[in-house]
Amino acid sequence: MNRDDVSVSLVFPIMKSMALGGYEWDSFCAYAGMDAGLLRSSETRIVQGDFDSIIMAAAQYTGDDMFGLHQGQRMSLSDLGVLGYVMLHSKTLGKALTAYQKYNFIDCSGLNVDIEVQGADVVISMFLSNSLEAPSRHFIEGMLACTYQALLALSCRALPIKEVRFMHAPPSQLEEYEVVFGIMPLFHQKANSFRFSKEILDYSIVGSDTRLLEVFQAMAEEVRAKLSSNYSGLASNLNKWIIECMPSHFPNLQEAAKEFLMSPRTLQSRLKADNTSYNRLANEVRKELAIRYLAQPEYTVGEIAYLLHFSEPSAFQTAFRKWTNLTPGEYRQREREEESSGRF
Repeated sequence: MNRDDVSVSLVFPIMKSMALGGYEWDSFCAYAGMDAGLLRSSETRIVQGDFDSIIMAAAQYTGDDMFGLHQGQRMSLSDLGVLGYVMLHSKTLGKALTAYQKYNFIDCSGLNVDIEVQGADVVISMFLSNSLEAPSRHFIEGMLACTYQALLALSCRALPIKEVRFMHAPPSQLEEYEVVFGIMPLFHQKANSFRFSKEILDYSIVGSDTRLLEVFQAMAEEVRAKLSSNYSGLASNLNKWIIECMPSHFPNLQEAAKEFLMSPRTLQSRLKADNTSYNRLANEVRKELAIRYLAQPEYTVGEIAYLLHFSEPSAFQTAFRKWTNLTPGEYRQREREEESSGRF
């Protein structure tokens, strides 16, 4: 899988916090083992694990055991770059959250945001994919605090949180959570998440401008496309993983979501943004493998149906005709004839 990374723009708020606290940036960089010139280019990307290390070093350097939480509380929409401006000019909080889910890839390629309506509530979950190790408490608390502050700034009204959940263990200090979130979080949970009344999704964003939204969305799409071209892509990774699974079984959406450390809803959303779906990818793999097997005369059509995990040969025949407008037998015969005509 790909290495997750973070935009260098997320380091600027740390630099700002150091300045406000009276700390020398160069001295901190030396302490953290970080290149002081890292911020020279706004297009620089940092490995997510290295960025996590910077936050932990900042907590140690400043002696603030709640640095991540405080850092997130201090961040503004402008610190999120073009993503923040897309959110700022969305019509409602619901649309702003949808934009966040779509474009957070720009700021943190491995961050997954899941937005799920549950009865009268909406649950917003955040987690990192592809990470071999769990992110630090400072990283996660910073992301949730930043998101909450962004929602407050966008709506300009109180947004009482019904519940905050963290996967990590509680620190020694707890009173700061109530200052930031208004309630005490639950720890050792299965997800990092907020719970609000779903009515907040319809709250209007003060000062949103449709014309500016179009401008910033175009910019976000351009940046996202550029970044995506630098990665092999989720779809490509899924394709390889499905092929690896096929000798034993045909994996479903839920299994794929678990493998890639995201919810089925988020996986489908990410694939939709790439103009595809899980079913389409899975069928492409089956088609690709079917063509490979048909090129090998030792396999019968029935055996190929079994290898591709179809319930029966007729189901394979129906699917293959849908893919190619030919039955497996017709396709195999055509390939033989073309191969024969090419030899003589």
